[in-house]
This record gives sequence, structure tokens and C-alpha cells, in this order.
Amino acid sequence: MVRLAIGQLNTTVGDLDGNAERLAGWAARARAEGADAIAFPELALPGYPPEDLVLRPEFVRDQLAALADLARSTADACPVVVGFVDRSDAGLHNAAAVLADGRIVARYHKVKLPNYGVFDERRTFVPGDAATHVTIGETAVGLSICEDAWGPGLPWTAYGDVPVVVNINGSPYHRGKRDERVEVLRARAAETGAWIVYVNLVGGQDELVFDGGSLVVAPDGSVASRAATFEEDLLVVDLAGDASRAPARPAWPEGADEVDAALVLGLRDYARKNGFRSAVLGLSGGIDSALVATLAADALGPEAVRALAMPSPYSSSHSLEDAREVARRLGIRLEEVPITPVLEAYRTALAAVLDGGPRGVTDENLQARIRGTYLMAVSNASGALVLATGNKSEYAVGYSTLYGDMAGGFAPIKDVPKLLVYELARRRNERAILDGREPPIPERVLTKAPSAELRPGQRDEDSLPPYPVLDPILELYVERDLGIDEIVAAGHDRGVVERVVRMVDRAEYKRRQAAPGVKITPKAFGRDRRMPITNAYRT
Repeated sequence: MVRLAIGQLNTTVGDLDGNAERLAGWAARARAEGADAIAFPELALPGYPPEDLVLRPEFVRDQLAALADLARSTADACPVVVGFVDRSDAGLHNAAAVLADGRIVARYHKVKLPNYGVFDERRTFVPGDAATHVTIGETAVGLSICEDAWGPGLPWTAYGDVPVVVNINGSPYHRGKRDERVEVLRARAAETGAWIVYVNLVGGQDELVFDGGSLVVAPDGSVASRAATFEEDLLVVDLAGDASRAPARPAWPEGADEVDAALVLGLRDYARKNGFRSAVLGLSGGIDSALVATLAADALGPEAVRALAMPSPYSSSHSLEDAREVARRLGIRLEEVPITPVLEAYRTALAAVLDGGPRGVTDENLQARIRGTYLMAVSNASGALVLATGNKSEYAVGYSTLYGDMAGGFAPIKDVPKLLVYELARRRNERAILDGREPPIPERVLTKAPSAELRPGQRDEDSLPPYPVLDPILELYVERDLGIDEIVAAGHDRGVVERVVRMVDRAEYKRRQAAPGVKITPKAFGRDRRMPITNAYRT
């Protein structure tokens, strides 16, 4: 029998001393639990993903020194498997080290380097070409790293006689990813006949959220143990023959609850790891800002969230009432700062320049930009993080204003389509009712027609197809890369599809200037989807 600890830890990119201190502390906890060894996630020591930090020789040197210090500081603990950046004559490697007796006793270099989606590892690393296994207690344990598990071949072909394989990961979250992981691990178990101990990172790093959800998969492909999701966890597992034993964990969240947890964690860690203690946002009385305010109150605490209601001449009375009610229910601070005096000053100042003053979209965008200026002024004065409240549907088609409602340091729902915004808001209210609390989002916010309220009687559908029509087209074009003919063949009107595709293509320059936001779909704007701004190709 071997007792392995899974150290599902939230580390910070570049915090070498802080990460090493926490790794050592968790190793001591594992020893106290009687573990024979503890495994930490991929690149846990430097933080994941370190991106071009690894191209700086001093960073790699300092990180290797931190690894040597970690080995010494865990000499009295159990052996440690930890991800780090290694250096050899061939170049830099995404690597795993085994630390024992105060020294590095084994190294493994990741064989398969992903270069798709958010991954760009071939830019910085060279692949390994050999398997590595070590003896822990009296059990042979093979080593592998993340992408190594997503296909057959090395290192798995070398592990036919190894009863346990540890796979350390920095696997980012998106909807549906968990089922994909289980199927991959089942395939590797079938290939080797080994226990697969899957150790995943947890926490937020820029746009990415790592959901944890570490797993132990038995040789027969069944899931034997699960760690928590969206939080740190130390899971100690006993493996013996075909049997395992580990403490039970709560059921994983599903559906909207899973997405909600990812958004809260991503926002919390972005703020915390970048030194922000508070946030400010525009609270319009609409669904998007209400959801962002709710997420922020959870992530940072209501006392750390400040909202501005910024009515214009076109703001309805019920919008201001709804903003006040959302703020009351969440317990966040709300201040009302009308933009009409500043708007009139702009109109007067621009009258001669614009032949009578701003009209149409120009006037509408001025209103959004005044609001953005107000929020940035509060940020400059208080140090609060400005939260942009736009959703994926709006960013996709350019229904957003540069330097206006797109202004901000972080956009929590940037990758959340509009229909999912409603689903998340409704689920928030359902959970509150089940807990005996007042729902955070008033029913009128959920039922009224979406509107930017930048001109009299404006509705989103004046400029866009209805969201139940728009969102499925965006999924096919943006996330699945289908062309117009293929989308039409899926049952959508050609004229609407052609119009949506034109809007998406034209808005690329806006998205390039948008704040980062939490990735929750298989293909998010930014790191996932890198389209040229100057682009004459039309599908």
C-alpha cells in the first residue's frame, strides 16, 4: 500500500518565496497525515502559467535556487513531487522534481507540449524524451505532466509495470472540461493498468481559472476519489491493489453553479493577486451590472464594493430604482452621480466642431464615455479596481463603447453569453431562496427588455437580433469556427447570419483593447481566439 497526498494548491505566478513557503507547509501537513509522499500541481513553484518570465535567465536561476531551498526545507517531511522550470543543454523544460532527504532525487521533463487554445508551451519549452519513475515506500510511481495524459505514447509506454502514475496539472477550467478529463484518464488507466493520480491547480491567473477537481482513477477506469473544486484541498489517498480509501468530499457544483464558482474565484484572485482591496462599477439597473455586482460582493465582500448610478436624460426612473434595490440587497455602497450636466457641457463644446453638436451614435457614446471617466476617477482616487460589466454577446458584435462601458481593469462576465447571464442571475436568486435569504436581483431586472438607455425608447433589439437568435450563432461562429454556409445549414437564417458575422469581424479592434475577463467557454476572446484586426477575408 502507498499513501499519497494530493496538494491542490493556489500559488501565484512569480512569488517564488511565498510559493515555496506554502509548499513546505503543505508537505509538513501531509507528513502529519502519514502520507508517503505529496504531489503538487504543474509549475507550482514558479506559478502557472509563467509565460515569458521563463525567457528571463535570472527568473529561471532564482526559481532553481528556490527549488534547492524547498528541498532542504522539506528534508524532514515526506517526499515531494513538485512542478518547476528545469534547464538542460537542450533548453528549458516544464518539469517535475522529486524532493527527498533535502535534495532533488529525480527529474522528469514533460514530453507533450500543448500549442493550441490558451497554451503556447513550444514558445518557451523543449520536450523531454524519457519516462521517469521513483520508488515511494515500496511502490514504483511514474511521473507525467498534464498534456502527457491527453494521448498515448511516451511516457505511458514505459509505465506498463508501474502500479501508480502521478499526473501533475495546470488544467484551466471551461464548461464541459471535467468530463473530458475523466475520459482521458480512463484511457490512460486502460493503457497502463495503473492507478492514475491526477493533481490539478486551483485559483485564478489573469483570464484563466483553475478549478482543482483533482482525481484518482482506478485501473478499471472508475473514479475512486475526488478533491474539492474551486478551493484548495489536501486529499490523502490510500492505494492498495485494486482498492483505495480517501475522505469524502462534497459533490461538485454543476451547471450554472459551476460557472458562478469559476467567475467568483477568477475575480477574487485577480483582485487579490494584483493588490486590489476594493472594486467599483457602474450599476445601471440592468441585468449585466446586477450580476457583476453580485459576483463582486461574493468575491471581495460587500464592504469592498462601491457602485455608481449615473443617470442620463434617457435613464428610466425604474432603472435608478432597480440599481438602488440591488445595492440594498447586496449591502454595497451606492452613489448617484448624474451625467446630464457633463453631457450638456460636451454638447456645447462640440457644437461648432461637429456642425451643431454630437448626434446619433456619437451622442450615445459620449454618455458611455462620461460614465467611464467617472469610474476611472473613483479608481484613481481610491485605488479600487474598475469592473467592466459587458458580456460575451456584446463584445462579440461590438455592442459596446471603447473608453466607455468597456473601460475597466477587469471584465468578470466578458466570456459569458447574454442568455447565460440570465441563467446565472436566476440561479443566484434560487440559491438565496433555498438558503432563506432575499434574492439579490429584483425580478424586474430579470424580466424587463435589455436596453442601454442612451436614446429615448432604446432597446437592444433595435440594433441586434434577439439574444435567443444571436447567442447560438455566436457559439457556432466564434467557438466552433463554422462558416456562414455551415451555420445556415444548422438552421439559421442566412441574412441574420451574414449580418452577425460582419459585426463580429468588424469589432475585432475593440476586443483587442478590452480588459481581461474570466474564461468559462472552450474559446474565449483574447488568449483563445487570436484574429487579425486588419483582415480582408470574408467567409
